[in-house]
Amino acid sequence: MFAGKHVNVTAVRRKNDEIVFYEVPRTSKNWVQALKKIPLVRGVVGILESSAKGSQHLNFSMEAYSEDEADDEKQKAEPSAPVKEEKKPGWSLSMVVGVAVAGVLSFIFGKLIFTAAPAALEELLFSGVFENKIGHNLLEGLIKIILLLAYLYFISMTPLIKRLFQYHGAEHKVISAYEAGVDLTVKNVQKYSRLHYRCGSSFIVFTVIVGVVIYSLPFFTWDSIWERVYIRILLLPLVLGVSYEVLRWTNALREVPVLRYLGFPGLWLQLLTTKEPRDEQVAVSIASFNRMLELDRQMK
Repeated sequence: MFAGKHVNVTAVRRKNDEIVFYEVPRTSKNWVQALKKIPLVRGVVGILESSAKGSQHLNFSMEAYSEDEADDEKQKAEPSAPVKEEKKPGWSLSMVVGVAVAGVLSFIFGKLIFTAAPAALEELLFSGVFENKIGHNLLEGLIKIILLLAYLYFISMTPLIKRLFQYHGAEHKVISAYEAGVDLTVKNVQKYSRLHYRCGSSFIVFTVIVGVVIYSLPFFTWDSIWERVYIRILLLPLVLGVSYEVLRWTNALREVPVLRYLGFPGLWLQLLTTKEPRDEQVAVSIASFNRMLELDRQMK
């Protein structure tokens, strides 16, 4: 999946080697566009919008995969029978909205769990270890990192997620090759790193680091595990907003000596969230990117 100025494009290779595209214009309500210009607020709005649109594109790719699997099963069951072509229904407005809402709710629920669980776990296991709150917040951050790394490691071992992470790496390689100004061929693209500064994986790391800083401010105190948890939940939009601004800042400074290292924690996390892609996966990513460029030029 690639996001251009005017359109988002996802490319999927079917089992017959045909590459199909899912193209969605990048349109937002005027009030959403206005919110996306406000520092701190724009991060939260952008994340929710990305979750909604990303779910639609992921659902499209999963549908294509499921259809190929169903066709294989049908051919195995009836090897001599001709396969009847069926016209596939398009996505209705209610389907699009439903998938988008599900994506946003999944993100919110996952973030709430990831925010509340480490705080509760640290409070239960280490409540009397430190006199000050900073030590507890650092431990909470460490627990978050451990849980995050363990989760990503174990899901990356499943074939489906490994394949998804390979395409993630292919996307980064294509972007890096394009930014370097080289021709987008599989051979050229494969020379580039699968890690990239602007990846959303970096944002995940920054939410942990920024959270430790914000939770350690003197006016955010707690006296019980429940107070600690609901304070974390109430501060979640602020943590997300500040983390987004930090991500933008590190991207802007990535060519500055010494300061470029601020983005390294996010790059390290991408060692888990990306995998080295195969040539055919890079070819799909190139097709998606070129289609996005073509539609962007047409929609100017």
